Amino acid sequence: MAAAETLKTTVEQFTTAGNAAFKDQVEKSLASLNEMNTHSKKNLEAVVASVTAATKGAESLGALAMAYSKRAMEDQVAAAKALAGAKSVQEAVELQTSWAKTALELYMAEMGKMGETVAATVKDSMKPLNERVTATVEKIQSVK
Repeated sequence: MAAAETLKTTVEQFTTAGNAAFKDQVEKSLASLNEMNTHSKKNLEAVVASVTAATKGAESLGALAMAYSKRAMEDQVAAAKALAGAKSVQEAVELQTSWAKTALELYMAEMGKMGETVAATVKDSMKPLNERVTATVEKIQSVK
């Protein structure tokens, strides 16, 4: 009878310890899953912020391109009218040279603006992604 009681006590202790260990593992697993979900949510938010910044940059770049195209076309029409009214070959050459110089200066200025817009867009769109990479690396290093 004493052996049966000892066996019963041992089984109860083993069962209690097993249940506690199982419960502890389940809680740890759920906490890890919750942490992974939070991490994934932040990653998705970073991607959305990146795409939003890229879209804004593309819109700005498109607006710059349209404004430049409109101005260049207006300048070309005005130059053509002036050229058509030239009284001599010398005047035509001077008008053409002046228009070419102005058109090149405008083009270079616009390309500078567009380059700055592209650089700012890349920087803005990469920032949220870089922050997530940094957070991930820090998390991995803290686990070591």
